[in-house]
Amino acid sequence: MKKTAIITGASRGIGYAIARQLGKDGFNVVLVATGSKEKNIEAIEKLEKEGITVFYIQADVSKSEDRLKIVEQTVSHFNRIDVLVNNAGVAPLVRADLLEMSEESFDRVININTKSNMFLTQAVSKQMIKQEPIENRKGVIVNISSCSSVVSSTSRGEYCVSKAGISMLTTLYADRLASEGILVHEVRPGVIATDMTSKVQEKYDKLISDGLFPIARWGKPEDVANAVSALVSDKFLYTTGNYIDVDGGFHIKRL
Repeated sequence: MKKTAIITGASRGIGYAIARQLGKDGFNVVLVATGSKEKNIEAIEKLEKEGITVFYIQADVSKSEDRLKIVEQTVSHFNRIDVLVNNAGVAPLVRADLLEMSEESFDRVININTKSNMFLTQAVSKQMIKQEPIENRKGVIVNISSCSSVVSSTSRGEYCVSKAGISMLTTLYADRLASEGILVHEVRPGVIATDMTSKVQEKYDKLISDGLFPIARWGKPEDVANAVSALVSDKFLYTTGNYIDVDGGFHIKRL
């Protein structure tokens, strides 16, 4: 039976790379993004030309009704959900000092990055629990958080808090769902070349050249996608609640 993977924030960057890799791995892929299908038709057609079965859902994961729509439409189209990759997320609109951060910015980032993760995972988990297991499990959930879940950036504190929350959600859901045959993992990207980081390219170019990262290069979306591919394979059947740093060794404490 061909398995199905939902990837949120999948129209570009890390999400798109994950969708492409899982499609190459043999999954049906459900691309979830806020833009219309017409807006993202080129990205969809690229995947289809590679022989990947794609289903597109336009949805805003911060809205309860859209989260339910994602589950309902996926099950209607493919009959089951085997993988959920919670990738959708945003950075603050303005980088502001912690003492100047607005409540509006905090609420926006937490709502999209953390609350949406909590409740989409809840909805998908309930569907997975109903399903017959494949390869001794009913599903796998992978949360894309960030090195910012544990690294302080005082000019974007709301982002750090939102990603730390995702790390705890990984732990909570891994604990709750293990007995249901559902595994939960987390991937923590570092500095990855995407639209989000392009705005601060000079800053990170300098940090890389100064030797802050043991692997002295920008990460690629494909680096993250490969980690997700491994976690949703049948190679990690006795592992849950863990995380992988995809950060060029940035997490290593050095003297």
